[in-house]
Amino acid sequence: MADTLGRRYDEFFRDRTPVPFGVTGHDGRTFSFGVAEGSPPTFTVLVLDEAGHDALVSLDQLQVALAYLRGHLDVEGDIVALLNMREFFSDFHPIAFAGRWLPSLWQGRTDHDRRAISHHYDEESEFFLTFLDGRHRCYTQGVFLSDDEPLEDAMTRKMDLALDAIGVKPGDRVLEVGGGWGAFAEHAAMRGIDVTTVTLAAESERFLNNLFAAKQLPVTVVREHILRYHNPQPFDAIVNMGVTEHLPDYRATLQTYARLLRPGGRVYLDALAMRRKHTSSTFFKKYVYPGRSAPLLLHSYLRQVAHSPFELLNVQDDRHNYFLTCRAWAQRLDAAKEEITARWGDELYRRFRIFLWGSASGFDTRMVQAYRWTLQRTPADVMT
Repeated sequence: MADTLGRRYDEFFRDRTPVPFGVTGHDGRTFSFGVAEGSPPTFTVLVLDEAGHDALVSLDQLQVALAYLRGHLDVEGDIVALLNMREFFSDFHPIAFAGRWLPSLWQGRTDHDRRAISHHYDEESEFFLTFLDGRHRCYTQGVFLSDDEPLEDAMTRKMDLALDAIGVKPGDRVLEVGGGWGAFAEHAAMRGIDVTTVTLAAESERFLNNLFAAKQLPVTVVREHILRYHNPQPFDAIVNMGVTEHLPDYRATLQTYARLLRPGGRVYLDALAMRRKHTSSTFFKKYVYPGRSAPLLLHSYLRQVAHSPFELLNVQDDRHNYFLTCRAWAQRLDAAKEEITARWGDELYRRFRIFLWGSASGFDTRMVQAYRWTLQRTPADVMT
């Protein structure tokens, strides 16, 4: 093990700033890589059994992640430093890549999306509430004034910015794409906005119906794919917080917005983004967001906007806001470890720990970007 990791360490850090780390084998032996005498390692990988040993010496990113997920490996120290050097391990899995897309060919696009969304979002709502903000329960990025601002305040600012962006007033009708745990719908409905929220997840539908009934808010919850949703009366505005990643057919989505929105109406959107569409890790694509989901490609999206009845009003860089949000979620997840493992098991905790700290790492190292933007449908007087 020491020879395999040592050769890879020398190769990987030949043109990079070295990261000192240690490995403790299941036989109790300890190995150090790049650690100066008298200095502690940045992190230590604990090999807990033979399966963990085999995964680590494979130098395969997916095998290492699965070994951590299943308790064959553990990490002491700075897990973000380990995630920042994820390319230390290879990630070549063409069969897994093909398996991500083939089911949609025979299940149909929208039915496959329903199954894929359920994989992530149909965990018990109480699990997500252990790490989301306590005021809005919002599962997309907040907008921070400072790095140490409370997550709850950043989320309230985000809700207000979305309402300002679409320019609605009491009595206006807004369609929300992806209801989540009611963050936007509740915030808007309390200000007199008539909200219809569309969700694919059965658990989200249950939670939202109970929430709005208890608070006596006139929000309509519909469990349907947005591409299949129809309404006889056009909406005044549409809000999509973090669902564009699950709608990779930009042309079809923009056509749906145009069909559901009145002339002059606005669409608020935000999403995480990458420069290339299929560069997420195999672990992420298989165990976090399976199916057709993919980060936003802003340049590809804007090409479709140029051929749609929409104009782009503004776009903001939200990368650092998303980093701060994921960091806050990951810290809250770690703080709730005992409750989470007792109620839902260690594997779910570890899966989301990789996901949330890995996401924070991706935003912090600029591997992943994020944007929020506003579209306006061509006004009626321009159409005529």
